[in-house]
Amino acid sequence: YAQGEEANPTYDAVCAGNTGHVEAVCVYYRDTENGSEQCSYETLLEVFCDRIDPTMRDGQGKDRGRHYRTGIYTHSEVQETLARNKLGSEQIRYTKPIVTELEPVRLFWPAEIYHQQYLEKGGRFGVKQSADKGNSDEINCYG
Repeated sequence: YAQGEEANPTYDAVCAGNTGHVEAVCVYYRDTENGSEQCSYETLLEVFCDRIDPTMRDGQGKDRGRHYRTGIYTHSEVQETLARNKLGSEQIRYTKPIVTELEPVRLFWPAEIYHQQYLEKGGRFGVKQSADKGNSDEINCYG
């Protein structure tokens, strides 16, 4: 969870809308600027933009609520500039305005253990999805 005010939020509190948090993923990667070309920040932005609808406010797919809003939460001015430029270039693909948040990350709180690897475990309908590196299957949160 990220972008909320409450320390150590729980899934129930986040879903109830009482904390201001968004369900988030913290991505660790080795950027090309660190000398080991594993993944560039630009590549992460490309994958992110290919997987979401940046014009959908407070939700994705069938999930709705402020805690399902999309956002890019940056750790540096360089990341913020790259993300701002990417969102700007993405706007030409859409007739509606992009509403994806872009702001510096506040504290990140890991979800409870039972909520980790949620889709790999089968999600709410028990249909497991691959988390293998390089997998490009459509993300299907709804079974």
